[in-house]
Amino acid sequence: MMSKQSMNGRNQFTMLTMDELVPQDHLVRKIDAAIDFSFIYPIVESTYSTLGRPSIDPIILIKLVFIQYLFGIRSMRQTIKEVETNMAYRWFLGLGFTDSVPHFSTFGKNYVRRFAQTTLFEEIFSYILEQAVKAGFVTDETIYMDSTHIKANANKHRFTKEMTYIEAKAFQDELEDEINVQRQKEGKRPFIWGMGSELTDQGLTERKISKADPESGYYVKGEREKQFAYSAHTACDEHGFVLDVVVTPGNIHDSQAAVQLVKKVKREFPEMKLVVADAAYKTPMLTRFFSQIHVRPVLPYTRPKGKKEFLPLKLYVYDEYYDCYLCPGNQELTFSTVNRKGYREYKSNPKKCILCPLLNECTQSENHQKVINRHVWAAYVEEAEHLRHTELNRKLYPRRKETVERVFADAKEKHGMRWTKYHGLEKVARHTMLTFAAMNLKKLATWLWRKAGAFYFFVHIFSEVTQIGIRKLLIPICLQSEESEFLIPFLYYCCSTGFFINP
Repeated sequence: MMSKQSMNGRNQFTMLTMDELVPQDHLVRKIDAAIDFSFIYPIVESTYSTLGRPSIDPIILIKLVFIQYLFGIRSMRQTIKEVETNMAYRWFLGLGFTDSVPHFSTFGKNYVRRFAQTTLFEEIFSYILEQAVKAGFVTDETIYMDSTHIKANANKHRFTKEMTYIEAKAFQDELEDEINVQRQKEGKRPFIWGMGSELTDQGLTERKISKADPESGYYVKGEREKQFAYSAHTACDEHGFVLDVVVTPGNIHDSQAAVQLVKKVKREFPEMKLVVADAAYKTPMLTRFFSQIHVRPVLPYTRPKGKKEFLPLKLYVYDEYYDCYLCPGNQELTFSTVNRKGYREYKSNPKKCILCPLLNECTQSENHQKVINRHVWAAYVEEAEHLRHTELNRKLYPRRKETVERVFADAKEKHGMRWTKYHGLEKVARHTMLTFAAMNLKKLATWLWRKAGAFYFFVHIFSEVTQIGIRKLLIPICLQSEESEFLIPFLYYCCSTGFFINP
């Protein structure tokens, strides 16, 4: 039988508390139980005056931002509208039924006038991560590293073309020293860096500069959409907790920001021993850097570059003892010189090559000479390639899709990081850091809630069992159960409270 809903419920009058309207398993309850936001007071205390009218509680301002990022609300204006009608959000902020909600521009004004020159957001990110470390959720031996682009708030068709200086590559000074050392060893004249035509020809390049956001970079990668963007270079652990992030313009290569990112993570987590990354990080500079800091790189196979109709480079075997290459025609390519880009050049004998039946598959040079370039730090890349075949590397590399790639997917689909509403590198970096802080907080709160639920379950189940019986029953379970991550902390809790003391 069809029924009709009465609309009298709109006028219902009842006595209840705000707490009764919030579900017990709501995310805001989990977060409130997981972290005490009072740590914010000493951070921002110096930015407030002792005179004047009372301000809005800074914790409310920060919680408003977390509501926006945790639930993927598109703007602060929309967040305020949600808080006005959502009882769970009001409960989280500590507001009553009739308390007024701050204006949507309040946080923006406070950011400009108070928080812009502070380390508030970095300290919030660090504090949440520290709580996850203390809870035992973060693993610091292996990190997963990658970058993702964030679409800038700029029209890709409105730009100017300007000549800009090329950013110095990582370890450029060390590379230049190494080049000159090897040139002098071979009896050749060392280069004089930063002089002559090198500064004018190679130090400048033409780039597209956005009119709306000049600090963004024109992002070009394969068949993807060309657009102005920023890049978030991110490191996370095997559980998906973001350990640190470096934000750069979208036209900065991954390997350029990797050194800064790894140094920051290594400073906070000295026990880091492995770095898992994709092929973009498989460069001579980075593999040498990993070797210097005693970190094992876990890098993938890289497809050979060059024209398919020619013989692949792997058929040319390098002889380290004689410092030469052997071609498929069994001819030597001897060392010639070290060029300005840091490559040792090995050249064949044209008189022998012209008679070789593989000449057309080997080279198209007019003088019938094959040239192979080998980087002065190529040995580090080769060592990384050897490690790729080990069982450990084969086991760890596929986990990228479960860790850092999943972090990016969640950040873009659930937390609004696919594009940014802000202009400027500083504001986008703040937006990115708060997004990852919210994701860490969500994971931390959920996991702590799950553990607390396990504690309650076991205390409730075994409340009628004698202490001796609990001891005999629980210890074997903790040692054998696959759910030991919940049982062992409960065992520790029982011991610390005297639960196992003999009567």
